Amino acid sequence: MPPSLVEWGTPADRAELAVLAVHGRGQDPAFMRATAHRFGSAPVRFFAPEAEGNTWYPLSFLEPVERNQPALDRSSRILEACIDRLAQAGFDRRRVVLWGFSQGACLLSHVVLTDPRPVAGLVLFTGGYIGTAPPPVPGDRALHGVPAVVRSIEDDPWVPRHRVEDTAALLRQAGAQVDVRIDPGTEHIITAEACAAATELLKAAAAERSPG
Repeated sequence: MPPSLVEWGTPADRAELAVLAVHGRGQDPAFMRATAHRFGSAPVRFFAPEAEGNTWYPLSFLEPVERNQPALDRSSRILEACIDRLAQAGFDRRRVVLWGFSQGACLLSHVVLTDPRPVAGLVLFTGGYIGTAPPPVPGDRALHGVPAVVRSIEDDPWVPRHRVEDTAALLRQAGAQVDVRIDPGTEHIITAEACAAATELLKAAAAERSPG
């Protein structure tokens, strides 16, 4: 069973998209909600799960995958269960944008790259694939045409620039249309530009699905 989902935004019966908002280590859905308030207006409904103990897996995402097990597999299953719940609420995968920050972005990168399936979009703030080696990307370009916004900070204390860039390259290899930008700085933050880029992705993806 997935955890309960905190919801906000456009009422579900009027929303064009659902956004699964995945928080970072030591955070909770309230952080994602506060960040979403920095986005511009878009016809989307946000759904945010909360990790047990406010962490999705125990160690750094740069550690070998097996060192973060079994928590990593358990958290991956939770996100898949959340996506299934959104489908039951009327939002199939092609109407779902996956958005994560920090550990949440790492977990989403792991899920998307190890089992790539089309979604409405990806928004990855300061995160990358999990483990010491990149996951093998299937050759069927399963993410063909999926828009992805990837953002980070040059000297982030937790997430190396090269891992963000390598993750963006893997997403491109899987067929995604990736917009990547890494701004100068040393803080673990989400910039105003990142929020604006996410808003544009949400508006464009919603417009594609609007009958009007």
